[in-house]
Amino acid sequence: MISARTVLTATSLTLGLALAACSNDAEAPAAQDEPERAYMAADSAPATAQALLKTADGKDAGSVTATQEDGGIRLAINATGMSAGEHGIHVHMTGKCDGPKFESAGGHWNPMGAKHGLNNPQGQHSGDMPNLVVASDGSGRMDYLLDEAQLDQMLDADGAALVIHAKADDQKTDPSGDSGDRLACGVFTRG
Repeated sequence: MISARTVLTATSLTLGLALAACSNDAEAPAAQDEPERAYMAADSAPATAQALLKTADGKDAGSVTATQEDGGIRLAINATGMSAGEHGIHVHMTGKCDGPKFESAGGHWNPMGAKHGLNNPQGQHSGDMPNLVVASDGSGRMDYLLDEAQLDQMLDADGAALVIHAKADDQKTDPSGDSGDRLACGVFTRG
């Protein structure tokens, strides 16, 4: 016959081993999950690029941040030192901003071969945006989504630039919306 002491000792031993096993199992996954979580957090950070805007004479004219989102590229523009009013603003296809006219930035970013302007029935360039409205203090802000655009495509082998023009974009005249001279330019670099 088994004594109560033997049952109690066996039960205590079994319970102790079970708790020890649970304790080890509970700690091991946490330690293993931490590096994986850190890797996943770093891997899930959205891709970004920045551009510092300069005028032809080298003066600071603001900054732009491009962030890849599910629906496209989000551009956050902060312009300074501009004349008050509306200005055409576009992503241009080449990452060069040689003054005085910034022609080195090439035409508007247009990988699909579309026509110019948000109001053009034949589509729009991927780099077309609404006009930037600049206040009397020379500052202008815009937050705009380049719909279905990909940052990796925009930042191809020759890069991309953001250009602010002298006049308002009429949103329909091909190839540049009759937006005039290029006042400020910034080359995108990955963040």
